[in-house]
Amino acid sequence: MNKRELVDAIADRVGDKKTANEAVNAVLDAIQKAVAGGDKVSITGFGAFEMVHKPARTARNPSTGAPIKVAESWAPRFRPGADFKEQVNAGGKRVKKK
Repeated sequence: MNKRELVDAIADRVGDKKTANEAVNAVLDAIQKAVAGGDKVSITGFGAFEMVHKPARTARNPSTGAPIKVAESWAPRFRPGADFKEQVNAGGKRVKKK
């Protein structure tokens, strides 16, 4: 499901696409701003978004084997909640394996 499909699914519940699009954009924007500001966003039953620090490190170039320096960075992390994990696990059991 992409963003457009998400908006369509929400539009079925709220009535129109414009309202659904504004709602999706508002939620995503609020989560992004909060996490970028260092806050943790927890949505009960769904999961938690937070910012994590990745310290500087030395890695290896896979083709030459030469060491390269990787600068420190910050990255978003999502940890699913128990209810979300349960739904995914139940859905996975229904999917036929190839």
